Amino acid sequence: MVQSPRFPSLSAIRAFESAARLGSFAKAAQELDTTAASVSYHVRRLEEQIGVALFRRHPHRVELTESGELVAREAIAAFAALRASFVRAVDIDESRLSLTTLPTLGTSWLTPKLGRFRARHPQIALELDLSVEAQDLGVGRYDLAIRNGHGVWPGMQAMELFPAIFMPLCAPALRAAAAELGDPRRPLSVPLLGRPDWWALWYRAQGHADAAPPGGFGTHLSAEHLDVAAAVAGHGIAIGSPILFRGELESGRLAPAHDFVAGDGRAFWLTYPSARQRSGKIARFREWLSEEVARDREAAQAYLRRAVIVAA
Repeated sequence: MVQSPRFPSLSAIRAFESAARLGSFAKAAQELDTTAASVSYHVRRLEEQIGVALFRRHPHRVELTESGELVAREAIAAFAALRASFVRAVDIDESRLSLTTLPTLGTSWLTPKLGRFRARHPQIALELDLSVEAQDLGVGRYDLAIRNGHGVWPGMQAMELFPAIFMPLCAPALRAAAAELGDPRRPLSVPLLGRPDWWALWYRAQGHADAAPPGGFGTHLSAEHLDVAAAVAGHGIAIGSPILFRGELESGRLAPAHDFVAGDGRAFWLTYPSARQRSGKIARFREWLSEEVARDREAAQAYLRRAVIVAA
């Protein structure tokens, strides 16, 4: 059985294509970021492997043989098509931006703002995933993530958005019933909503180290935005972020049930792989998001200034 000849190495073909297109080993070396001697070596190996001379070598120049001209036409066309496919691949990738984030931040804070990003960059299609579990950005499914933490993730760039702070929130009609909320020894006539550990931290930030939240908890819901929706409906007092729910506070659908603001030392961060730092679509989203965050941080200064941070 006759074996097929081994296909020449791609490095040799690439050296030949560049030298043939540019008409010079030296110019090919500049394009390939190597030396003229290296280009000459790879071309010589290619000639030896196929048994055909591709260049005539003169003291200060090289020229293609007839066989070299035939191969050069095909090689140059093939590499041009390959380069064009990479350009098209980048264009396709740059036209789609996928982002994963926490359900509450995505539902209550980010989604209402995304129309402004689309208006500024209509050429970029957005895909938003909401998940409690952090998605692996290294596998290529998502370009960016907004997560809660301390901003240190190996292999990732992180831009801080705003700190994680929270306070009791309720429908305006329940403010009178929440008057004794600050004293854990006094029972409440309305149920509490939200995470018990956040309530415990909120009381601990006020100096009530061992106090249990007063009264009972209402319906257990799976996400902060659902607790706040129940609070808006008058079903209890939720503990939530005055930044994430600024719209509900400004519209009057919610009111602070108590003025004390606490935080657990963490923050929300925009994160993306360090290898994607030069991505145009990521840079555009980061720039737009920075503007949105700056406006919201300015509007929330009263809450941020008085927040007491206690490690969770």
